[in-house]
Amino acid sequence: MHRRRRAIVAVVVLGSVLGLASVAATRSGRSLLWSAFTRLRGRATVESRLADLTDTALRVQERCLAAGLPFPPDELTLVAYKDTRVLRVVGRSSSTWRPINEFQVLGASGLPGPKLAAGDRQVPEGVYPVESLNPNSMFHLAIRVGYPNAFDRAQASRDGRSDLGGDIMIHGGSASVGCLAIGDPAIEELFVLVASVGVERTRVIIAPTESVTPDAVPPDSPPWLPELYQSLRLELAKLTNAG
Repeated sequence: MHRRRRAIVAVVVLGSVLGLASVAATRSGRSLLWSAFTRLRGRATVESRLADLTDTALRVQERCLAAGLPFPPDELTLVAYKDTRVLRVVGRSSSTWRPINEFQVLGASGLPGPKLAAGDRQVPEGVYPVESLNPNSMFHLAIRVGYPNAFDRAQASRDGRSDLGGDIMIHGGSASVGCLAIGDPAIEELFVLVASVGVERTRVIIAPTESVTPDAVPPDSPPWLPELYQSLRLELAKLTNAG
């Protein structure tokens, strides 16, 4: 009788845990149960994920061709604007940059201004390489941004700051802290495109606003922020023929 009672209690507890997990959202907007399942099903590779995304690859190819670009383009720039929460995808063939697609940023955190330390909840600002693709992200798929860059480290050294943080991603889902969440369908397209172009030929520009005028510098900003924004203006100006 006691054994049967313990079994019933165990089943009830397990059911409660699974029920809570099915409704509890992670930062990606997916359930904890789904995250646990994706971890248990085994490690995917970039190649295996691409094999599952053949229909997405066809759509991405059509978008490039419609933009007047070959597939894959020679280079790729992902431009994120904090104020409008837009991620613009721009490709280059020869010397011409052309817009390929635009995604809404569904989740991010922080205010205008650069990331200064781990845990400050800020999305970085600057020009960054893409370090890698993560086919096993808790947030469906992810693209790892190369923060901190040389400029970030130099200014931190000058300011006497350490522990700048890291693990900045563009990923799926609808919520994020310090990263950019663009939803699962969008990250699938971006994952395919970056994989096709190559991470070494892809960069990320994160700016507070599209114009990055001197007015974009927030009050009480670090003294080096105008220098950073000037460099962002110059980089964005190179893409002005993308339209």
